[in-house]
Amino acid sequence: MHGPTMKITFAVILYLIGNIGLAHTPPEGARVFFIGLEDGAVVSSPVTLKFGIEKFGITPAGTKGKRRHTAGHHHLLVDLNQPPDLDEPIPRDAQHIHFDQGETEVQLELSPGRHTLQLLLGDEDHEPHDPPLISEKITITVE
Repeated sequence: MHGPTMKITFAVILYLIGNIGLAHTPPEGARVFFIGLEDGAVVSSPVTLKFGIEKFGITPAGTKGKRRHTAGHHHLLVDLNQPPDLDEPIPRDAQHIHFDQGETEVQLELSPGRHTLQLLLGDEDHEPHDPPLISEKITITVE
C-alpha cells in the first residue's frame, strides 16, 4: 500500500482513534436541571418548562463533527417509573419527548393531577451520554 491509499488509511485510523470515547463523555460536574420549577410545585396547564444545563452545550440532533463531543439535546421524561435503558437510543413517544432542534423551553399541556418530570440529555443519535446527564426527578401537581 503506497501513496494516496496509505495516506487515506492512516487518516481514517487517526480519526477513529481520536474519536474513541469522546462522543459520550461529558466533563465532570456537567448537569441538566429544570429552571424555576421545584419538586412539589403546584401549577396550571399548560406548564412552562425551562431546561438548564451546565458545563456542556446544546446542539440539534444529528449534529456531526467536533461539536457533538461537547453537546447534546434535551429529552423530557414524563410520568416514568424509571429512566429508559441508558445503553439504547431514547424512545420517542408521549412519555419520552424529544427536543431535536435544541430547544430549551416548552409549553406542555398536562392533565390535572400529579406528574413526574425528568430531563435526559441525548447525543446526535438520541443515545444518553456516558455517564448520563439526567436531572433529578421532580413531581408536580397540575390543578
